[in-house]
Amino acid sequence: MEHKLEFAQRLREAMVAEGLAPRPGVLLNLFNANYWGRSVSFQAVSRWLRGEAIPAQDKLLVLAEALKVEPEVLRFGEAVRHRVREHRARWDAGVGYQEREVFDAFLRLPAPQRKLVREVIQALAQVQAERKA
Repeated sequence: MEHKLEFAQRLREAMVAEGLAPRPGVLLNLFNANYWGRSVSFQAVSRWLRGEAIPAQDKLLVLAEALKVEPEVLRFGEAVRHRVREHRARWDAGVGYQEREVFDAFLRLPAPQRKLVREVIQALAQVQAERKA
């Protein structure tokens, strides 16, 4: 339930940041004007704003674009963005040209061979972890 309430707070904040009143009628008009699918109801957007529901991914993408917020930030908050950046930076710093070539070759392997390679790497990592312990 806490995730829904946090989402509702981020949604209201995004609306205010765009100069919109955080009210269901305002959100209803904004959303339905930008959504290509079946219109949503007043009750649905009311539930989003009260923290009773989180919209489906396709609707979340439309909300984020209309409110000029990254979808992952709207859905999960700023902390997710920071974790993604940290992970990406660690990946970029720790993976050189040769490793990238190996990853590309790995991705071209058929599924059974990829499974075997994963099992070998996991076994080597486990042995290494046991040696450090």
